[in-house]
Amino acid sequence: MTIRIVTDSACDLPQYIVDQYKISIVPLSVRFGEHEFIDRQDLTTEQFWKRCDSSPVLPETAAPSPGQFEAEFRKLAAEGATGIVMISLSGILSATMQSAELAAKAVAGHISVRVVDSRSGSMGQGITVIACAKLAETGASLDEVVATGENLANRSKVWGALDTLENLKKGGRIGGAKAMMASALSIKPIIEVVDGKIEEGGKQRTRSKALAFLIEKVRDAGPIENLAVLQANCNDFEAFVESLREIYSGDIIVGDIGPIIGTHTGAGTIGVAFHTKP
Repeated sequence: MTIRIVTDSACDLPQYIVDQYKISIVPLSVRFGEHEFIDRQDLTTEQFWKRCDSSPVLPETAAPSPGQFEAEFRKLAAEGATGIVMISLSGILSATMQSAELAAKAVAGHISVRVVDSRSGSMGQGITVIACAKLAETGASLDEVVATGENLANRSKVWGALDTLENLKKGGRIGGAKAMMASALSIKPIIEVVDGKIEEGGKQRTRSKALAFLIEKVRDAGPIENLAVLQANCNDFEAFVESLREIYSGDIIVGDIGPIIGTHTGAGTIGVAFHTKP
């Protein structure tokens, strides 16, 4: 039995992990005005942030079409997959999951595809993908991998410290009044992913206090696993990781926030993602 794992490019997984576990990534697209790019194909993360610096308009993102997912599912079946688990960006935040579900129905007579809502994004989604890929490598069944994915999705936590709420405001993810007040007071906003939605998680007056707040959230979470750091052009993330090592003895994965999540959070965002232990 060969179960393959598919996800979308909002996962922000480092390429070496994607290669190591043979994870398939179906890309979303990002548009700057009239110019559209396919994430991870036409536009690298580095190129995205450079374009953000020079662009007069904020980028916009679009979900993959069902046809993109269907092509990937059929390709994996041709390569010998006996089942596929697709772990998507939060269904509340994007139409990506809906596209994957339509594609799963289209190939139903050909291969069994199960779609799992990560209830998260960026490395909150990525760490669930990694755990499922590791399990699939052991020869686990389709049902076992799906059950693990759903269980981990319910135990995923993501906290992020933003430099600004401007991107979330313009993207319609948070109210304009909140963003204006945070900007006027030079507040560093904290966001949390709760049940697949982006929620206000607090506010701090300085970046150092915001990062200390994230570390405290990890410390106070109790027993955790699969800790990851997500960062968007931050020159202080290495020091942040070292601080986390003082309270967490396992491996810490660092993922660069790419175009899909970065469009909404903006540069300077740093965050943590982990699974609580049951």
